[in-house]
Amino acid sequence: MPKIGVLAIQGDFLEHGKMLDAISMDWQEVRLPDQLDGLDGLIIPGGESTTIVQLMDIYGFRDTIKRRTREGMAVWGTCAGMIVIARKLLDKRPEPLGLMDIEVSRNAFGRQVDSFETEIHVASIPGDPVHAIFIRAPIVTNVGPEVEIIAEVEEGKPVAVRQDRLMATSFHPELTNDTRFHELFCKLSGS
Repeated sequence: MPKIGVLAIQGDFLEHGKMLDAISMDWQEVRLPDQLDGLDGLIIPGGESTTIVQLMDIYGFRDTIKRRTREGMAVWGTCAGMIVIARKLLDKRPEPLGLMDIEVSRNAFGRQVDSFETEIHVASIPGDPVHAIFIRAPIVTNVGPEVEIIAEVEEGKPVAVRQDRLMATSFHPELTNDTRFHELFCKLSGS
């Protein structure tokens, strides 16, 4: 069984923990870089991307996450986490980690009042559509050749992508009762 960490320095990390508990997954909160050792996967939650990156830099996470990713640790960024792991942003800040070969636009769907919910089909998840909650959500504006688009909204806008052991979603699966995205990430972490 893979061991999953949830970055617990800002954002909705507790909600991810509840989803991992619901599927009986071994997980821990990650508050310091040395807590990444021994993990098979790391979830970077939604929250405020600039604050998350600033705190990651203050605590010295940047180099450790990059090293652990090169060593095979899977990483999943949800909403702000997608911004954090991107190669490039259309916005001036924050400086992303450059883990995944995607270009991202922050708050692409608008402000808080423009948040919405919808049903989406996800290529990697069989069965019923996934209920997706978008809150000040980013969007993928460009993908590299190794990136697979696994879900889209509104005429081909990518909102869920995979690249090897990396995954990113514009929306918040942790705010639903559907554990399938967390199950998918745990499989990705164990492969």
